[in-house]
Amino acid sequence: MSYENNARIINDDIFDLINETFAAEKSSRNNKSRLNFFDTYNNYFVLTDDGSYSINSKEINHKIETLHTSTGAISESFEKFIKPMKFNYTQDIAILDICAGLGYNSSAAIADFLKNSKANLTIDMVEISKATLACGLLVPSPIPEHDITKKAIENELIAQNYATLSLETTEIPENININVFIEDARKTVQKLSDNTYDAIFLDPFSQNMAPELFSVEFFKEFRRIIKNDGIIATYTSSAPVREGFIEADFYIGLGPIFGRKQGGTLASPNPSMLDYSLPKNDEIRIALSDVGIPFRDPGLNNSSEYILDARTEERHAARHNTKISSAVKTPIFLGDEMDDEKLKRRVERNLAKMNIPSTTSPEALYIVEVENNYAEKQNNENNSTKRILEMKKRLKKVKKEN
Repeated sequence: MSYENNARIINDDIFDLINETFAAEKSSRNNKSRLNFFDTYNNYFVLTDDGSYSINSKEINHKIETLHTSTGAISESFEKFIKPMKFNYTQDIAILDICAGLGYNSSAAIADFLKNSKANLTIDMVEISKATLACGLLVPSPIPEHDITKKAIENELIAQNYATLSLETTEIPENININVFIEDARKTVQKLSDNTYDAIFLDPFSQNMAPELFSVEFFKEFRRIIKNDGIIATYTSSAPVREGFIEADFYIGLGPIFGRKQGGTLASPNPSMLDYSLPKNDEIRIALSDVGIPFRDPGLNNSSEYILDARTEERHAARHNTKISSAVKTPIFLGDEMDDEKLKRRVERNLAKMNIPSTTSPEALYIVEVENNYAEKQNNENNSTKRILEMKKRLKKVKKEN
């Protein structure tokens, strides 16, 4: 199976139907199959609470999920990817939209830009699957600005001989430039210029589906192409993703909570662009536990399976050697008295392998002492990234000295 087919995530049935529809358009030059697609196959689309539509994923680990939260597909774009940004709308704006999908994130960015700016907007959309982008043409537009995105998608699909007819009538405003890259995002980022983007939207379906789009090496490309005051937004609260950003020389902070129990992640070269700390226990687990081992993709060309397997091996090697075991979330109990004797014994067995006698030993208190300065609102000197790095350094010192 090709990387493209392996990487795309839309439901197999609708994937085939979309390809058949555009193949029929090419052979007949008839617009009916595209124009009638939604009415004919609307059972494949999922209406979310804000009135916008999502679609189902293919079966992954025996589960089928929608591509967006049921709380609202287009609302999710505004809440998670637009609201955290701190754009200077007196200047030109450039955005990189990774895993552009149906085009909702870019459309939300256009809507916000047109409301606030008379400058120029450039959006580079990256999506590996032609059929997924084509689905963006077939779904009803949740906001008028989605029609602008549709026009850009249609232009590129025609240029790549996937679509044939120019059916989108909305014109792209002169001050908006949309480029659509239909390829592996790892290839795209290596071609992009340094210090270009004010924002990067990172929206793969999941880290287990596409760990290659959450790797340290991929984030190092982000570090090269983003401006110093730029912000990366992603929906995930995953420990390896957050540690990956730190290893790539980013500061990290808490993203908005919308449709999930936990907030996403924001990253920036500039700590002053990030308002909120991660939850305290998240910081401790990232710093001290093997769960914080990031994804690695040396060469930016490895398969998902290779990256996942390599991380598993690295976790095994680090556990009890350079990292505390993640079993029963051991690190989060450092500094605390434990009443549950059975859990306490398990925690202390894990800690003993790192030469930490107990959760309240001097060693334990020393490692997590930096969390005494924890504040929900972070700043340049007191923030999640600095606390995580300091705890990592202290764990290493305790292990070495003992």
